[in-house]
Amino acid sequence: MRMTTEELSELMADSANNAVSTTKEEFKIFLDGSEQSITTVDDVILSWLDKYKSQALEDDAVFTICNIYGAYIGEIFRKKIGGEWNYDESDPTAPYVVLNYAGSSYAFAGICYQRLVNDSQISVKEYFDKAVANNVQ
Repeated sequence: MRMTTEELSELMADSANNAVSTTKEEFKIFLDGSEQSITTVDDVILSWLDKYKSQALEDDAVFTICNIYGAYIGEIFRKKIGGEWNYDESDPTAPYVVLNYAGSSYAFAGICYQRLVNDSQISVKEYFDKAVANNVQ
């Protein structure tokens, strides 16, 4: 079943809200929707590993963590710069959501995945800042 643009936008907004509520419940940290809070997301992503160890790297947990924080960061970008969520099914075995704006696609969930799974030195805040810098003069 294919989602409409409106349904996908609603899903991503709900996921972003889920990031806020889950972070508050799990870590007693409030994400306020500001650009500055993305630095906190960098820390929170690694906090999942500290708190849940290898459980945080199970497929379902990785999917959830990366998608809610990717949505959170993407929603901040969308409100500041613009853009439209897109469900990319070019690889039917691994569909994913990106935020499209001005001919570019931003994989905010993907950068969260990189930080959580592959390299804790990767910064979602730096990725966000570069995405913003690419779109403001």
